[in-house]
Amino acid sequence: MFSAFFAALGQLSDARFLRVVLLGLALSLALLVAAYAGLIFVIDIFTPDTLTLPWVGEVEGLHTLLGWGSLAAMLVLSIFLMVPVAAAFSGLFLDTVADAVEARHYPHLPAAPRVPLGDAAIDAVNFTGVLIAVNTLALVLWVVVGPLAPFVFWALNGYLIGREYFQLAAMRRLGRQAARQLRRDNRLTVLAAGMLMAAPLTVPVVNLFIPVLGAATFTHIFHRLNRTRA
Repeated sequence: MFSAFFAALGQLSDARFLRVVLLGLALSLALLVAAYAGLIFVIDIFTPDTLTLPWVGEVEGLHTLLGWGSLAAMLVLSIFLMVPVAAAFSGLFLDTVADAVEARHYPHLPAAPRVPLGDAAIDAVNFTGVLIAVNTLALVLWVVVGPLAPFVFWALNGYLIGREYFQLAAMRRLGRQAARQLRRDNRLTVLAAGMLMAAPLTVPVVNLFIPVLGAATFTHIFHRLNRTRA
């Protein structure tokens, strides 16, 4: 597991790895900017120029006040949403990461069939939705479990990351059903590797590289487990 992670880390400077990271980040920023522009548009349409309040009188400048308030809200939300959104966009291109790993470390393999973009998009959106829901639950549990909260966070995210990224790596070669069976047969290894990926999720900037590192690490793990099975 650790050797797979360090092999992935050693390839992080690969141009194909960096391209996926930058694409995910750029698309995430574009989405947040578009969302903010849409929010400003709605504020401009539905907010009156002035508002009369009891005991206060006529209040002006609501557009400016709501505009700055919405900007502050978007900045706060981006802290929580940037990583899962970037992961969703990166997920559309993780085949590129797996291809780069196999080209360097497993050059004897034939080219893997490409996952259709539509299927990749559906998987990425589903995974992101589950990731956001689980992390919302983890925030609620933080109040309940106290000092055990980091372990809850790592366990929940480790399970999700392990399941998703191992499935991604394996189904390129085995298909969805066989990939799921191989994951179940090696569930503890997959969970441990997923928790290794989950630990840096709380580190700013570093967490943006987790989708790429996860895809590369689980590509190595898949090939080693599949070779053992064979």
